Amino acid sequence: MHSIDEYNFRDKRALIRVDFNVPLDASFRITDTTRIDATIPTIKKVLNDGGAVILMSHLGRPKSGPEEKFSLKHLVPYLAEKLGRPVQFADDCIGHSAVELAAGLKPGEMLLLENLRFYKEEEKGDEAFAHQLADLGDVYINDAFGTAHRAHASTAVIAQFFPDSKFFGYVMLNEIINIDKVLKDTPRPFTAILGGAKVSGKIEIINHLMDKVDNLVIGGGMMFTFIKAMGGEVGASLVEDDLLELAKNTVEGAKMMGINLYLPPDAVLADAFSNDANRKVCSAYDIQIPWMGLDIGPAACQKFKHVIGKSASILWNGPMGVFEMNHFEEGTRFIAEAVAEATANGAFTLIGGGDSVAAINKYGLADKFSYVSTGGGAMLEYIEGKELPGIKAILD
Repeated sequence: MHSIDEYNFRDKRALIRVDFNVPLDASFRITDTTRIDATIPTIKKVLNDGGAVILMSHLGRPKSGPEEKFSLKHLVPYLAEKLGRPVQFADDCIGHSAVELAAGLKPGEMLLLENLRFYKEEEKGDEAFAHQLADLGDVYINDAFGTAHRAHASTAVIAQFFPDSKFFGYVMLNEIINIDKVLKDTPRPFTAILGGAKVSGKIEIINHLMDKVDNLVIGGGMMFTFIKAMGGEVGASLVEDDLLELAKNTVEGAKMMGINLYLPPDAVLADAFSNDANRKVCSAYDIQIPWMGLDIGPAACQKFKHVIGKSASILWNGPMGVFEMNHFEEGTRFIAEAVAEATANGAFTLIGGGDSVAAINKYGLADKFSYVSTGGGAMLEYIEGKELPGIKAILD
């Protein structure tokens, strides 16, 4: 399946699209290295074969051209330390400096190109821009699952210039294998836990999972759209009124299909959206203004834990509450620990989505699950059954 294991990169310059879109603090230090760490095995495979590596990535959303805070040069020290060898840096991803440095690479050497998104052509999927990038290397490896759902120049368009020498890196392969494990040969019972702020971002995933899951657990801000649709009082909680009908249909559809749909019976309330607000626990169906639900309550935690404990496969996307505030993180932490415990007891567990991954990193649980996906949006679109351009471009 177009794996780099099938190829010897000796004396080749491998152009690798990675996802180094990592968070940086005010001093440009990386605060979460997960995405970089994930690509190290792919890079090492090429170097160990006796090839040279040219890395390209985007970082953030630069508005118009180069910006200091989005420069990939900030990643060079960590990358060099992680790989135990120097990393050259091109202050442009195309043009004179990139061409010259790429051409001078010897086996075992590495080059990191400047942020692809400093050019509008990257996101537009511009063919001429993709061609300029392609000219830098002999073979192409896509290892950026986080952007596999985008038809950008460096993730999809570029592959046509490498008809016989394009590959998936290990990150991409592992993502596909592990997501397929949940979607295609799922051990039962299969439970999907969906959270996060809004239903709107999860409509298609709910629809696509309906004929696959045994249990659908809903928490986070999106729970209040469902609760209001069921006739509950949600006070000042986040609600998408235009989706009430859809939420109601989902609940009724689950009933007809014999799926257990679980909503939190109680919630942790606040009288303002603030960590310092007054707090109380009450029924999630009887919230009065000015109170709003910012986390699932203790009864919900126990109810969900019971479901999780009896599951053979678990997909989790989206936190249970506003976990960034420590007074409203208990639900997310509790569910994370329950899923970790299920993993230890033999369940296959897949975690994905930026906020879920941030949460399990916060609680030091990242190595306690079967697989942690590096791509939130890409994972959701793949689960929704969409064809991802970054995957299709390699397979074509």
